[in-house]
Amino acid sequence: MQSQTIDPAKTELNHHHTAEATAGHHEEHPDHRLFGLIVFLIAEGMIFMGLFGAYLAFRATLPAWPPEGTPELELLLPGVNTVNLIASSFVMHNADTAIKKNDTQGARTWLAITAAMGAVFLVGQVYEYTHLEFGLTTNLFASAFYVLTGFHGLHVTIGVLAIVAVLWRSRVKGHYSSEKHFGIEAAEIYWHFVDVIWIILFGLLYLL
Repeated sequence: MQSQTIDPAKTELNHHHTAEATAGHHEEHPDHRLFGLIVFLIAEGMIFMGLFGAYLAFRATLPAWPPEGTPELELLLPGVNTVNLIASSFVMHNADTAIKKNDTQGARTWLAITAAMGAVFLVGQVYEYTHLEFGLTTNLFASAFYVLTGFHGLHVTIGVLAIVAVLWRSRVKGHYSSEKHFGIEAAEIYWHFVDVIWIILFGLLYLL
């Protein structure tokens, strides 16, 4: 009976080919993160559209809207908040543009400014709440107002936290670059979504 000998060179070569095949297999996997984010935002948008639809239905079916006796909403603070939020979208875009040029410090600066502008928006909303002359259960308009603005405020809060998280992770050298910047890109897309929803909401609640 002949004994079989193992050729170390062949074993190492086979291992090398196996490693290359495994690496190639992993590289073939597509990145579905952006697709997942878009699907999530579509779902969130459908929730908002349902709320907007309910609001418009109330407005169309009730004889008076807002109901008689409802204090008028002030436009100054919400208007300033709207300008602030729209401007923050442009600032956020600058962060994405900077990282695509490998300007990590510039991206961090723009991210920090965007987060601060989002925080200012939330502070303004809380200030408005504390000075409104109606409560959550005053009437149907008041309930709709708090639900719509509160749900949007929740999304702004999540957006600010996401931007802060991206900013924190950007401290690691090389974590984001022109080739690897999904975190910043995702935060930007989400922030634009929050901005568009507020523009619609502002028009429905304050201008119509």
